[in-house]
Amino acid sequence: MILNHPDSLPVLESYVKDVMTTFKNDDRILLWDLYNEPGNNQYFGKSLPLLKAVFSWARAVNPSQPISAGVWNWDDKFTELNKFQEENSDVITYHNYRYIDNHEQRIKDLRKYNRPLICTEYMARRNGSLFQTIMPMLKRENVGAINWGFVAGKTNTIYAWGTPMPDGKEPELWFHDIFRQDGTPFSEDEVSKIKALTGKK
Repeated sequence: MILNHPDSLPVLESYVKDVMTTFKNDDRILLWDLYNEPGNNQYFGKSLPLLKAVFSWARAVNPSQPISAGVWNWDDKFTELNKFQEENSDVITYHNYRYIDNHEQRIKDLRKYNRPLICTEYMARRNGSLFQTIMPMLKRENVGAINWGFVAGKTNTIYAWGTPMPDGKEPELWFHDIFRQDGTPFSEDEVSKIKALTGKK
């Protein structure tokens, strides 16, 4: 963290500008997500200087693609961070692992900025955030969505955060991911619903 290692700021600036300059006109880049979950690990507002810095570096590069940093926590301790992210992102990105009612309300709250919305993290079965409910709602609301898990593997996202399985046994209810490594789905119903929504057979 910058507060602990302020001498790393020039290194980070050089890195960010180098990568973004190299790919600033590359049509394979949809969007630059500059900072994942600012304020996490109980840094809260201490993350704001780095957040502001990375947006400044990105603007200096002036890429052809939009820039963003996803809003992920609506606790009062994140108010200042969220305001900066929402006001300075070309496309507003966000995380939501909650039930559909909560997710719909977040979308309504973010619409006031009149910018495109992409949900960059969602779907946690144990939280009631399911493909069968969330995907149709996002499609109806014209909100983009990124599912960060696909095949069960080394990232271990079939397990919920903070619930280690020492023996590696497959949990009865997967937290995330869709397929086992042999190609069989965790849920046939999920797969059929996803295919129906995307028009795939």
